[in-house]
Amino acid sequence: MNLEDLEARVALRAAASPEESYTAKLIGRGMEKCAQKLGEEATEAVIAAVTGNRVELVKESADVLFHLLVVLKAAGVPLSDVMAELDGRTGQSGLAEKAARGDKG
Repeated sequence: MNLEDLEARVALRAAASPEESYTAKLIGRGMEKCAQKLGEEATEAVIAAVTGNRVELVKESADVLFHLLVVLKAAGVPLSDVMAELDGRTGQSGLAEKAARGDKG
């Protein structure tokens, strides 16, 4: 599965009844809940990464990608916009791109 396929699956499930779809129920609870779930999954992925738990890192990474796409759907932001942003960054080094944004991290 690629991210575009997952985005399509999220869209399909978002259009379903909240009684039948976790995605629809989550989006129905609002952006704050969608973003909270993304943050929780990201934190769990970080913990798995720093503890060296590869199995959990794979699972939590899948959850992060799914919940990111739910947040994008709830915000009305297509994945293609994110991919275009990434594509625009490939013409320069990551360090140069970060410097242009004033990112100190």
